[in-house]
Amino acid sequence: MPRVTITIPEKNPQPYRFQLDREMVRLGRGSSNDIVIDCGSVSVSHAEMRRIDGGYELRDLDSTNGIKLDGERMPVIALRSGLSVKLGDVAFDFQLSDEEHEVLGREKPAEPSPVSREPEQAPEKPVQERRREIKNHGGSGFGSILWFLILAATAFCIGMAVRFGNETGGSWINAVKIRFFEAPAGPNGKD
Repeated sequence: MPRVTITIPEKNPQPYRFQLDREMVRLGRGSSNDIVIDCGSVSVSHAEMRRIDGGYELRDLDSTNGIKLDGERMPVIALRSGLSVKLGDVAFDFQLSDEEHEVLGREKPAEPSPVSREPEQAPEKPVQERRREIKNHGGSGFGSILWFLILAATAFCIGMAVRFGNETGGSWINAVKIRFFEAPAGPNGKD
């Protein structure tokens, strides 16, 4: 039976054994896991060990602190006998007996995983959704500018009316009406 030894810092190592035909072993802090790891650096559902042709692999389940091989965080690690991996701050040691190694060796050999983590990118939005966002943002921007201009013009007019009233004692609005909207009378009262 393959052996996994979990070593939480400053605690005794805990060995676990399971049958070679076991397809999956879940590891994490939550009580629903096959191997419960009581350590704050381990997520509730941290990783799973899966049986593949020729061996096993350890998969990160989007945990907070990840799985690391030689200090490098990886999404998937191909396990081989004698390998030591970190789940958060916890050591995960994988060991196969000679017989298990021979059985797995007769299967398709496990190849090192060429998987590398790409930088996280938000999925691209459909063209119509992007146009709708631009239209919505553009409309609200234009509305804000228009509102600001109306307020500025109103403030300007009020300021002019107050200043005109203080200087002449008359109404600025009446002066504007007379100057621009009423036709001046000629010398005979006609144009």
